[in-house]
Order: sequence, then C-alpha cells, then structure tokens
Amino acid sequence: MKILVTGGLGYIGSHVVVELQEQGYEVIIIDNLSNTSIDVLDNITSITGIRPTFEKIDVRYKEALHAFFKRHNPIEGIIHFAASKAVGESVNSPLLYYENNVNALVYLLQNIQNNDISLIFSSSCTVYGQAEQLPVTENAPIKPAESPYGNTKQIGEEIIRDTCKVKPNLKAIALRYFNPIGAHQSAKIGELPIGVPQNLVPYITQTAIGLRKQLSVYGNDYPTRDGTAIRDYIHVVDLAKAHVAALSRLLNKKAKENFEVFNVGTGTGSTVMEVITAFEKASGVTLNYRIVDRRAGDVVEAYAQTDKARNILGWTPKYSLEESLASSWKWEKIVREK
Repeated sequence: MKILVTGGLGYIGSHVVVELQEQGYEVIIIDNLSNTSIDVLDNITSITGIRPTFEKIDVRYKEALHAFFKRHNPIEGIIHFAASKAVGESVNSPLLYYENNVNALVYLLQNIQNNDISLIFSSSCTVYGQAEQLPVTENAPIKPAESPYGNTKQIGEEIIRDTCKVKPNLKAIALRYFNPIGAHQSAKIGELPIGVPQNLVPYITQTAIGLRKQLSVYGNDYPTRDGTAIRDYIHVVDLAKAHVAALSRLLNKKAKENFEVFNVGTGTGSTVMEVITAFEKASGVTLNYRIVDRRAGDVVEAYAQTDKARNILGWTPKYSLEESLASSWKWEKIVREK
C-alpha cells in the first residue's frame, strides 16, 4: 500500500518511514527541509535498503499540494507530521504556528476529503493543558491551551473530527504524543534540530558534547518531588511503532468510529532533574546546568494513561528512560564525529 508521510524527513517522521518500510509499505515523503536535511533520505535508505520517493514540497502552498495529489493517486494512507512543534517558539511566533499547523492541515484535508483514505494525525498531550487528574486519559477534558502550539493541536483535532462527520470515507486517528526522545538503534537517524534546540534531551546531549555551554532548567519551584517539571518521555522508535499499529487499524477497517484518539507515552512521569541524572548515568558525562525562571506555556506535570493504546492497538512501549537517553547520546556523538 502507498503511504504518504508529510514531514517524513523530520525527527519522528524519519523513524516512522523506517518502520513503515520494514512492514512492507511503499512510502512517499514530502518535506520542505525547514528543520531537517536531505541527508536523512540517504540514512533511511541505508537502514532499510529501500529509497522512499521524495518530493520537496511545503504543505502551506495549496497549489503545490494539489499538484502532488494529482501525480500520486491513489494514496491509501497519510501520516501527517509537517508542522512546527516547539512550545516556547510558538509563544513568541504564534502566527507562524497557526499558518504552518492549521492552514496546511486544511489544505491537506481539502485534497483527500472525498477519498477512501486513512489519516494519522500527529497530535500532542498539550491538548490537555494542565490535567486535573494524572495519569492523563483520553477522556480528560480539553482545557484552554497553554501555548499557541497546543492550541494548533486542539484546533487540528477539531478540524479533522468535523470533516470526518460529513465525509464518511475519511477515517482518522489522532495520536497524542507525550515527549519523544532517543534515536534509531543504528544511530543513522535521530533528533538533530536546526539552530538552538527547543526540547530538553537534544539540549542535554549538545551540552554534554560541548556544543552548548550550559543547560537551562526552567524552574525548580514546581509542586513536584524535586521542584522541576514532570513529563512522560517515550523512545521515538516505540512512538513510530504506534503509528504503524494505528495505520493498520484503519487500513484493516477495525476502527469503531471515523475519528479516534490515543495517548502514546510510557505511563511514567520523570522530572527534569531525574532526566539529567539518568543521562549522566547512561553517558558517564556530568552536565553543566543552571536553574532559571519558568518558561511561558509549560505545564507542571503530564504523563499518560496508555491502557487504550495497549488494549486496542496492541502496542506496548519497550524502551526505558536510560535506554532512550543512551541512544540519544550515541546519536549525538556520531553526528559530531562527521
């Protein structure tokens, strides 16, 4: 089956492409290369032995997207990653996030709304805001977003849900990620942000390797066990396998509703300081860090209830926090040696 992966050369997208190819899917990637490198295409090919079809397209350009679907018909499934993803950046550049994350999704749906197609949407636990009860279940109320990024994911889910109501051939699943970390076991693909990292783990590895002078820990006065914020960190390969499981559910017509949602996390919350300690243990490197003020848009604590994904998708995460961090460190060292 022919599967389109938008943003397929990005961090999560590239790992999903590998898993799809290893499961026998034919993959087409579109990416504008705004936060990745074309070298990732060669690295995917090196891992799988198969070179996916690639077109450099920016999904914000309606005409280019329409022309793409004319060239590549039929496509049985789409996994949509092409979006901006940093909470802090979204607070400072909200219009960029609304254009890239909302407009592009609308254009994508306009092209596929009348087709018999399966869509996996890259959503986020940020849709829950600061949840009243933990672990967070899929039935937790959707609160006002803490950031424009979180709001774009809420809006994105609403747009897909509304479209599915009137387009019965469109089947969709939103996967609400918690915090992806780690790298492929081959160390040929991993998280390599362009510019200053917006996420904790790449900033940790870049500090450990000497690329950054110091790691900033945003706040140590949260009401948590050590004062730092708590997140659910999931290995990116585990996350990629969840996408394949969700896609299989749709393609095999097993979904009970046109639009479903699943949390994808480990079910365990770790504080920032616990992540630092686990990294130091996994790498043998002592990190230089300092405590700074809280960052706008950050919630105190978020970790997943994952029973729904385990029971319905048959998916279970495999990697521990230390294993995930060790793979991130291995990837960072190989990247800097090149």
